[in-house]
Amino acid sequence: MELQLPFWFEATTIAVLTVIIVGDLVLAYLRPRVPSTRESAIWVGVYVGLALVFAVLMYFVAGADHAGQFVAGWLTEYSLSIDNLFVFVIIMARFAVPRVNQQEILMVGIIIALVLRAIFIVLGAQLIDHFSWIFYIFGAFLLYTAVRQAFEGSAEKNDKESGVIRLLRRRVHITKQFDGSHIRATVNGKRVLTPVIVVFIALGSTDLVFALDSIPAIFGITTSPFIVFTANVFALMGLRQLFFLLGDLIERLVYLKYGIAFILAFIGVKLVLHALHENQLPVLNGGKGYDWAPEIPIVVSLAVIVVAMGIAVGASLVRLRLDARSGDNGTAGKEVS
Repeated sequence: MELQLPFWFEATTIAVLTVIIVGDLVLAYLRPRVPSTRESAIWVGVYVGLALVFAVLMYFVAGADHAGQFVAGWLTEYSLSIDNLFVFVIIMARFAVPRVNQQEILMVGIIIALVLRAIFIVLGAQLIDHFSWIFYIFGAFLLYTAVRQAFEGSAEKNDKESGVIRLLRRRVHITKQFDGSHIRATVNGKRVLTPVIVVFIALGSTDLVFALDSIPAIFGITTSPFIVFTANVFALMGLRQLFFLLGDLIERLVYLKYGIAFILAFIGVKLVLHALHENQLPVLNGGKGYDWAPEIPIVVSLAVIVVAMGIAVGASLVRLRLDARSGDNGTAGKEVS
């Protein structure tokens, strides 16, 4: 069912989200610092609260089904954004970005992610409108991504510098020193680029990879471009604060990638089943849909996403506690001996 929302609702939503994002960007640049854990936790809570408030508004404006699609889409994109965040941590560490300047650099990375995802949303919506069989490709791609996610992990995706960065290093003089968050600086009377430009390219290429993964995933939840876009925006809002809140803990959530892989695989299967149910390819069943292929309800999708992430995070925290206890025991044994 095609979602038709009042123009005032869509326009107001886009305007409010734009003001929030621009305000967050301005604050990050005007106050370059390391936010406290308490401050980060408060802001993450605020952004999560805003997403839930928007879900309630969707319920009253568009109904329970579309509100459920938004929540499921938002949770899916939030899960993938946390994986995105894990790679951001690696990039910041690899290029030794001063912690005090990470806020504004992260914010630029998030803006790049939003722009790329908006482009892919428009392209994806057009493809779905004109080629229903694209769901077969989306589903197969997500199944492939799920396998890669489970067995490769996020760190290996960015183990090497991209060709663009290597070319830039060979052709352009880039100083080794940061000058705040400035892209250019003056060294010995000459204008040179700072490592910030390399970090931006690394973040942009990472955003491109995750946009390719996340957009087909959420189109498996809903085909409404508006819900897809807003779910992505709410998932990326607060990502900067989440970076400082979780910190090194992200790297120690060892089972998180398996939870994300399971979600991607589930949505991939759901897309293939949907494609079979709505089949229009003449080479399959004479261009008719397969009645045996079920349409998975949004409530089931929402439950699978929540349970998968809950188990992955819970198992990771249990593993952390067991490892810490084992480490304490080993230390105690060494002290006694």
